[in-house]
Amino acid sequence: MNRNVEQWQVRKAAVTSERGVVASQHWLAARAGAGILAQGGNAVDAAVACAFALSATEPWMCGLGGSGFLVVWLAQTKTAQVIDFQGVLAKAIDPADYPLDPRVPESIMGFPGVRDNRNVEGYGSITVPGAVAGLSQAVGRFGRLALDTVMTPAIDLAERGLPVDWHATLQIALAMDRLHNDPAAAGIYLPKGVPAKPEQYLPLGKLAETLRAVAEHGPDGFYQGPVAESMAADLARGGSPITVEDFAAYDAEFHETLVGEHRGATLHTAGETSGGPRLIEALAYVAEHLAPGGEVGAETWRAYADGLDRAFRSHERRLGRVPEGGCTSHMSAVDGEGNMVALTYTLLNRFGSGVVLPGTGVLMNNAVAYFDPRPGFPTTLAGGKRINASNMCPTIAVRDGQALFAVGASGANHIVPCTMQIAGLLLDHGLTLEQAFHAPRIDASDRGVLRVNPTAGEAVIADLGQDHDLEIAQLLVFPKLYSCPSGVLRDPVTGLNHAMSDPSNPVAGAAAEAPFEVARHSHQDEVRA
Repeated sequence: MNRNVEQWQVRKAAVTSERGVVASQHWLAARAGAGILAQGGNAVDAAVACAFALSATEPWMCGLGGSGFLVVWLAQTKTAQVIDFQGVLAKAIDPADYPLDPRVPESIMGFPGVRDNRNVEGYGSITVPGAVAGLSQAVGRFGRLALDTVMTPAIDLAERGLPVDWHATLQIALAMDRLHNDPAAAGIYLPKGVPAKPEQYLPLGKLAETLRAVAEHGPDGFYQGPVAESMAADLARGGSPITVEDFAAYDAEFHETLVGEHRGATLHTAGETSGGPRLIEALAYVAEHLAPGGEVGAETWRAYADGLDRAFRSHERRLGRVPEGGCTSHMSAVDGEGNMVALTYTLLNRFGSGVVLPGTGVLMNNAVAYFDPRPGFPTTLAGGKRINASNMCPTIAVRDGQALFAVGASGANHIVPCTMQIAGLLLDHGLTLEQAFHAPRIDASDRGVLRVNPTAGEAVIADLGQDHDLEIAQLLVFPKLYSCPSGVLRDPVTGLNHAMSDPSNPVAGAAAEAPFEVARHSHQDEVRA
């Protein structure tokens, strides 16, 4: 990497509305969520609509086969809550099936390699996914509209097919070696054996049918009955130990948020098993070492870097390692009443396990990689165990009983540094959401090198270089070295809502409350094997 990779500057304007707004890693999903706001839904309905829509617009990051967290702020009761819909290992999983192999590189999470990379690729890497339970139950408990209404945009998008642009072609190409190993996945994403060219639509198998089953029957339409039986049968044929009983036993968990304080604001994060503890610890360090207000300068980035390094060291001591890698999606939403949602979920790797279950069209996670194949660690693999360590860090800030902003990001180890910096810039320096998203970025995770975006300026770089070994790297489309954030902010004085998504992600976007309709296409636009 160097200081001068690209010769242009990219900027995005924040979307502003007196009514609700949604920010997402795909502009179509953001519009789907905003369309639900226009139908009378609240921020929960909008965020869930956006999340389901991503299964048909950004399937390499998340979908029905994924897991994650949702943090919600309810304006009327002035309370926050977490929905933990992390994945769960099959009860019958056998650690003996994951023997260590020194010839295999470390996994994405920094664990020793396993024979045949079984915990990272293919059927052996799959956990029972929690997305359908968590998203459906969020609507049932906190939403305003019926689930079938909330899911209509996702169904329509899935029926039309995946819109292929150059960014989608890139994502597919990056995972084509894994997708080639699964006939169903290759049949969808690699027509004629190669990634589809842009300006076409990819039929998504039976995904729309599965979405309709969930819309009609709720979580039971996924975890029980024909869909669960079909998934379990496909999994068994591929060698996975997941059974219909494992699906039936799954449930999302509701619990209180993990709370921190910074500059008079209360930060609500997803809990001890998320990236929240690192975010709160880093900001506590910043509060002690950085005076609030004033211009963003070298002292800001120094405090942020040192606070993040310290927080990651603490995390490594707790777990024995630091999670790395991963492909995730984050979305944030706020409605006109001040309800707010921060939602992050993932397949873990890009395209997860690389397995599409042919009977349902569901692209499955590879979340077995979250677990340590060695005995004796907090994250050690064991039957029926829930994912208990993650970088995901959906966060909502509240002051004087009103939600200020919701923010989160994708990008594995980059998530906490990115989320912490945006929260810090908003609270430490009073930046607008648009300013915070366009500010220079650092990436610090106690890895021995501090990564700095050259837009920080030569003076800042020289100052940081006095105490840190530096890697100068620009904010690019790929590789994503600084995470991909999405956030919303509500002005407590005017009530105006603002939404913003990663300026360097060409398909990320934000949308204000407005009707949504899926544009239809001719069959000639479809790509067929």
